[in-house]
Amino acid sequence: MIHIHQVKKDYCIGKAFVHALRGINLDIGKGEFLTIAGPSGSGKSTLLNLIGCLDYPSSGEIVINDVSIGGLRDREMNNIRLNTIGFIFQSFNLIPVLNVFENVELPLLIMKGVSAGERKKRVDYFIEAVGLSKQVKQKPSELSGGQRQRVAVARALATKPKIVLADEPTANLDSKTGIEIIELMHEISRRESTTFVFSTHDPKVMQRADRVVRIEDGLIKNGGEI
Repeated sequence: MIHIHQVKKDYCIGKAFVHALRGINLDIGKGEFLTIAGPSGSGKSTLLNLIGCLDYPSSGEIVINDVSIGGLRDREMNNIRLNTIGFIFQSFNLIPVLNVFENVELPLLIMKGVSAGERKKRVDYFIEAVGLSKQVKQKPSELSGGQRQRVAVARALATKPKIVLADEPTANLDSKTGIEIIELMHEISRRESTTFVFSTHDPKVMQRADRVVRIEDGLIKNGGEI
């Protein structure tokens, strides 16, 4: 599902030249529930951005669902993000003026070939899957942090992506709620055969992953597993 070969990413910050990734090799299979772990500044968010087609590598190759992203135009990258990848953010990124149903429906409105009936079917299905059927008309300000993250999970899944990327998805949640969200994502991963890749530094979250890849100083340590 995801093939990463000798990927490097460099940034210029002022006069400084930062080697964010120094040569990453990693394969992630279909339906895998994988954690990228490491301290702040280790390169895990940079790697997630590259997998999510939000940025280009400085060198090396990234293949997403049999498509090499090197040399793709912005429109082609946008198409991969829309149709292949779902995103879950630690800050939820919900639209305050929209209710639960409307927030989950939002990415479907820009997808071609999805009818109004199909949109409603998908939104209802995933809102029920994350346990928020009774909150469907509520707005984000009326929800708890855990409920907002559940909305974000449903929104990410509504497009039926092959891959879901989550950057520190439990960072703004208490420990109990964070574990509930991870277990929910794990259950959906099994049910839908969706590949989940998420970054974290929370040991309790790592324990629930199929595999943990540790990054330090832009390199994968310990053969890619701990």
